[in-house]
Amino acid sequence: MISSVGGRNDVRLAADANVLLSAVLGGRARRILESPQVDQILTVESTMAEVEEYAALLARKKRLAEDLVLLAVGALPVTVVPRDKYAAAIPEALTRIGRRDPDDAELPALAISFDLPVWSNDKDFRDAGVPLHTTEHLLRQLGL
Repeated sequence: MISSVGGRNDVRLAADANVLLSAVLGGRARRILESPQVDQILTVESTMAEVEEYAALLARKKRLAEDLVLLAVGALPVTVVPRDKYAAAIPEALTRIGRRDPDDAELPALAISFDLPVWSNDKDFRDAGVPLHTTEHLLRQLGL
């Protein structure tokens, strides 16, 4: 269940690239980003770089205007947290997820540092030792 504080939703999430890309391309993740029940979406610089890289590739593949897709990426209601704000948790995150995918350690480090669940459809985060919400789970929990 997603927590509620003082009778209002206090939904804060650490978002992975796959859900942000889905939102940019008009997928169901967009409904979560636009929900007034969601207070804050955070991510890391490497995730945003991945979103920008793949958004350009997907735009070309789907014959969409690349500049408009990249503009949509820039307009995502997501706060990119500087690495120094969660760097102390990277060793712990590497311990938790390192065997599965060490390149994904920064997002769990952010989640550990800010006490957030990870929002991703990537199965690698199941073993990261942080709460994980898929898009489908969030849509159900938020009544969307």
